[in-house]
Amino acid sequence: MTEILKVDIDGPIAVLTMNRPEKRNAMNDGLLHALDAFFSTPPEGVKVVVLTGTAGHYCSGLDLSEQVQRDAEQTMRHSRGWHAIMEKIQFSGLPVVSAIFGAAIGGGLELATSTHVRIAEPSTIFQLPEGRRGIYVGGGASVRVGRILGADRMIEMMLTGRKYGADEGKALGLCHYSVDEGEALPMAMDLAGKIARNAGLSNYVMIHALSRIQDMSHADGLFTESLCAALTQTSPDAEEGLKAFLEKRAPAFR
Repeated sequence: MTEILKVDIDGPIAVLTMNRPEKRNAMNDGLLHALDAFFSTPPEGVKVVVLTGTAGHYCSGLDLSEQVQRDAEQTMRHSRGWHAIMEKIQFSGLPVVSAIFGAAIGGGLELATSTHVRIAEPSTIFQLPEGRRGIYVGGGASVRVGRILGADRMIEMMLTGRKYGADEGKALGLCHYSVDEGEALPMAMDLAGKIARNAGLSNYVMIHALSRIQDMSHADGLFTESLCAALTQTSPDAEEGLKAFLEKRAPAFR
């Protein structure tokens, strides 16, 4: 895991660096399994994850050179394996900040959109080129990217192989911040530090509740919001947060 996915712990922040520079950090089963292993059992004390790449690229998508011939059932099961790992990244309970530069293409964009905060540098390329390979997305883009862009814009993006840069990506919601060259990782670390100072339960509930509430009816969403409010506002962290506010100091959450 340390070879294909570098893991560096900085206090409550784990920095994960995808490390396949000769492949522009293209996704293969080894890298997927390394991500799965980390998010299945995060190191104790880690509260936030920063995910990035090396050698000028975030992740250039599926490593087509390592693809084996699969029948329909095997392909479906492989896709569902991707889905399970992307779900684990999104819903492990750890906030994940992506520092993006270079390629965030195909599976790389699917990976980025499973993370919660995305920062992109000017070199960033957002693209879904599967149509040029005679294939279709299989790592969750239909849902995650589709919900960001809407079906109409995603169809156009896939049909034409259109590329979006950081500024366009920010306007569309593919990233939340567009920064200058070399600034994505420092900003990711700064934001991760701020997120780590939140109450852990609040972070956990935000990650799990909001993406599910958007799938609910109006009434069900409001009821779920009330449950989340009841859970967080009666926690020890809420008591500490209120006390710290009244005492005009920073809270010391668990």
